[in-house]
Amino acid sequence: MTHVLDDYALNSPLREKNNWLKLAITIFGILVGVSSNSPVPPFVIALCMGIATVHFSKVPVIFYLKILAAPAGFVLVSSVIIAFLSGSGTELFGFDILGHRLGVDTAGLNLAILVLARTISGMSCMFFLSLTTPMIELFSVLKAAKLPDSFVEIAMMMYRYIFVFLDVAMDIKYAQTVRLGYRDFKTSFRSMVMLGANLFIRSWEQGEKLYLSMNSRCYDGKLIMYDEKRPVKMPDILLTGIYFVIVLSVFSLTRDMSFI
Repeated sequence: MTHVLDDYALNSPLREKNNWLKLAITIFGILVGVSSNSPVPPFVIALCMGIATVHFSKVPVIFYLKILAAPAGFVLVSSVIIAFLSGSGTELFGFDILGHRLGVDTAGLNLAILVLARTISGMSCMFFLSLTTPMIELFSVLKAAKLPDSFVEIAMMMYRYIFVFLDVAMDIKYAQTVRLGYRDFKTSFRSMVMLGANLFIRSWEQGEKLYLSMNSRCYDGKLIMYDEKRPVKMPDILLTGIYFVIVLSVFSLTRDMSFI
């Protein structure tokens, strides 16, 4: 918890850019990546978003690759399964297991690569937004977009108390650890049950404190959020336009292109 996404977003040079522009870039990348029938445009989007996040937002490369590796590993395993269990066409390689033939053909491999490319593209777009825009500013954008106030406020409080409860859970686990609460499987299981029960009680108590504190401050059902006005500058428009043109050109030129 030493380095969470909001820490980098708060210190990012791109934080001072218009939030609506960053949101438009993110949505554009996700929509084009999902709509592409070729893996080339999603990979181009992922590359552009990675360069923007690392170079312009000054996010360390190691940290960026680390947060990208966890979901990418899950998707890689899923893509391997898709390659073996779907598709048709010329078999590239295969083997027999328990009397059944498992193999990878051209259509299955193309589909697996496409799924992998789309997923990495979407993750890169989301990481670009989360590493350049603090969550409190995203909530302001959602509120300005006329989403229901209750939805935005509940989401904001949920996000805030995720870290509060993580702190409480880590403190409890540390106290259990120094008392040898995880020395064997049986003791570890009991400690985890106690941790969950205590965390539930603490959550309940924290909710009551939050309710009392908000009422004491004359809460009337609406939270006021600060929305800083940041004008869109011409260099930002030009750079975004170049990015859009490159992605749309690649999308058009590789519409029917497959990996194999």
